[in-house]
Amino acid sequence: MRIILFTGKGGVGKSSVAAGTAAMAAARGRRTLVISTDTAHSLADACDAEAPARAAEPVEVAPHLHLQQVDPQLRFEQSWADIQRYLLSVLDAAGMDPVAAEEMTVIPGAEEVLALLELRRQARSGAWDVIVVDCAPTAETLRLLALPEALGWYIERLLPIQRRLVRALRPVLNRAAGVPMPGDGVFDAVTRLHAELDEVHALLTGPRASVRLVLTPEQVVLAEARRAFTSLCLYGYRVDGVVANRVFPREATDPWVAGWVRAQDAVLAEVAESFTDLPVWTSAYRAQEPVGVDALRELAESLYVTDDPLAPPSGEGPFQVERLDGGGALARLALPFVSRAEVDLARNGDELVMTVGSHRRLLTLPPGLARLRVAGARVVDGELQVRFTEPAGSVEPAEPGRLTGATGATGVVRSGGRR
Repeated sequence: MRIILFTGKGGVGKSSVAAGTAAMAAARGRRTLVISTDTAHSLADACDAEAPARAAEPVEVAPHLHLQQVDPQLRFEQSWADIQRYLLSVLDAAGMDPVAAEEMTVIPGAEEVLALLELRRQARSGAWDVIVVDCAPTAETLRLLALPEALGWYIERLLPIQRRLVRALRPVLNRAAGVPMPGDGVFDAVTRLHAELDEVHALLTGPRASVRLVLTPEQVVLAEARRAFTSLCLYGYRVDGVVANRVFPREATDPWVAGWVRAQDAVLAEVAESFTDLPVWTSAYRAQEPVGVDALRELAESLYVTDDPLAPPSGEGPFQVERLDGGGALARLALPFVSRAEVDLARNGDELVMTVGSHRRLLTLPPGLARLRVAGARVVDGELQVRFTEPAGSVEPAEPGRLTGATGATGVVRSGGRR
């Protein structure tokens, strides 16, 4: 099964490109599902199809092509009844109107999270050859894709403590706070959520899944696409191509359009330089908006030309580990467009804490690396390289912000520090 995610800055046409790719796959006889994680659903509009307001299952919009826009309230009721019952009891104790309380139990961000869980369910069903995901705009997508690891840290460290405290103090807290405290069912639901999101992360970082960046030839949009590429690599997601959408035709004779052609040509040259190892597909600005399955399929066919849009991503993933002669290992993480001064790296027990700009990733080391100590780190040609060596007695932890020859379990390595 092939999974392709499309993301990009809002308004660049990612929904049309995603739906067109799905329509092209379906026209080739592949059982195809296109699903949206965007809160502002537009897939049904793009396909010119009727989509029920509360659809529990995908809707067929063309032969072999199904569409799904996840309804958060419905999925919340089906998947997280324990959490919802607890939230309703809290709101009832606070005196909130039951109808308003029902609406309030769909927590902020639930739609995107539940769409990921729906993606997991559909992938496990075996009903599809291809799943195309129309993601939310870039910033929301990055937060969403970082969620499984971030929630994992909370589940493994804080949730057991909170669970024990609530169990021990529940009678006192109930009387003092005046609202019911969460029971074991609520904690079990959160733990289940973590396990399911872990499956989603494994699915989307696997060899049959990839992300495609959609942009328009504008400087601001390109800058965001470059940052998105870096962040996706940081979290372990494969990017297998870039779509430059709404490119003005070069044969335009109107002076205003000709000015846009020159400006876009300059940006497209930067796109080619920025994504040298990736295919860059271009889609011409059309005379009218592509609406309907046939129009979307034609858009995709003119976009990919002779390339196979369903080919699995080539090469290795962004995170690789190689064993070194004489013992030790070298961990490599692709971080395109990043200088060494922008990367902070810390070792905390069996985790590497990597910070790039405003994004942070907690990478749990496999057992083979967790027993080793960090001997150094550097950024070379857009790649973070962390060298591990066999432990040799106790090592004093490094001072925060300094890079030493060997870093202890609590030491901090900064790639911009002393080498």
